[in-house]
Amino acid sequence: MEEIKTYTLEELIKGKGNYGIAASAVPYNPSLRTYLRITDINDDGTLNKSSMMSVDEKNADAFLLKPNDIVFARTGNSTGRSYFYDGSDGELVYAGFLIKFSLDETKVNPRILKYYTHSKLYYDWVHSFDTGGTRGNINAKTYGTMPIMLPSRDVQNRIVDILKSLDNKIELNRRINDNLEQQAQALFNHFFIEQPALLGKYSLGNLTDSANYINGLAMQKFRPREGEQGIPVLKIKELGQGRTDTSSDICSESIDEVYKVYNGDIIFSWSGTLMVKIWCGGKCGLNQHLFKVTSEQYPKWFYYFWTKHHLDKFIRIAQDKAVTMGHIKRGELEKSEVLFPDTVVLNKIDDIISPIFNQIIGLKCENRNLTKTRDTLLPKLMSGELNVNKINC
Repeated sequence: MEEIKTYTLEELIKGKGNYGIAASAVPYNPSLRTYLRITDINDDGTLNKSSMMSVDEKNADAFLLKPNDIVFARTGNSTGRSYFYDGSDGELVYAGFLIKFSLDETKVNPRILKYYTHSKLYYDWVHSFDTGGTRGNINAKTYGTMPIMLPSRDVQNRIVDILKSLDNKIELNRRINDNLEQQAQALFNHFFIEQPALLGKYSLGNLTDSANYINGLAMQKFRPREGEQGIPVLKIKELGQGRTDTSSDICSESIDEVYKVYNGDIIFSWSGTLMVKIWCGGKCGLNQHLFKVTSEQYPKWFYYFWTKHHLDKFIRIAQDKAVTMGHIKRGELEKSEVLFPDTVVLNKIDDIISPIFNQIIGLKCENRNLTKTRDTLLPKLMSGELNVNKINC
């Protein structure tokens, strides 16, 4: 069995922990530095690039991340969330609610900390500071005392090679999917937006004619019964990051089938952060403020791209609402025009777009399985339960 030694984070870094810049975010501008905030970091350590902002401060460069830096969220429900910087996400300035540590590669394989900070051991340590149902804050000094159980450097290197091979496959799938969605979007735009004359005769309708927009439940009223395991609740946060996590609420599995979400379902967030996503994060319960979009008559890509087509308009409407959470009303769906070709034409277009759309869903599901495999392997490799030399990558 591989010998495991316990270190503290401060024993594995250069210098000390540093707090980020205290500055307000400004709308994203490629001529300014990109601003890394707590809200930009998903629970799995990836970035939610759809919401990135910029920072416009003279001293911003003093807070640029460098390869092998790792940042931790220090306050609120996000305490413990981490992001390992290897340079692949471009130049990033880290914000004040993040604490940066520069890992010393002469003392540890820096990337092993990326994986360690998503292990049960790490989350157990973070949750040890909770008070009742409130997530405890963790400052730089306390993070420095964090215990880290590590095998030898050779084994660390081998673990990183194994897990990085899975990460590389996940990233490759993401890039392929980005390309596939661009192709499908371009085809949709070509037929329905740019050259609708290609459709021949078509009728006009609206989004509610194309699909059913099923609003979710107030899931706090549908807690699991005693002895019931339940299923995760899909909220706006989960939709944005593409997965549920250990902090996700749980609801009873006995809710009506119509409110259950499965891989490949189209979900539209109509309140707060408006977005349309293909969900591939496993079975869960649909929370209020989200629509599950379904149709027995039209293909999935049809109502997905039509909803996306009107999304910018919906976002503008929501932003004009003088309330805390901007939203749209169902009536806006009925005002949103959709072009309906005849069945023969739609089937011909479907023959082109559906295979691409199905491949997108398949790769998203494959990435979920790869992520689960990676997270399952980590503790077994770290503890020596699995021999790193017997795994090919």
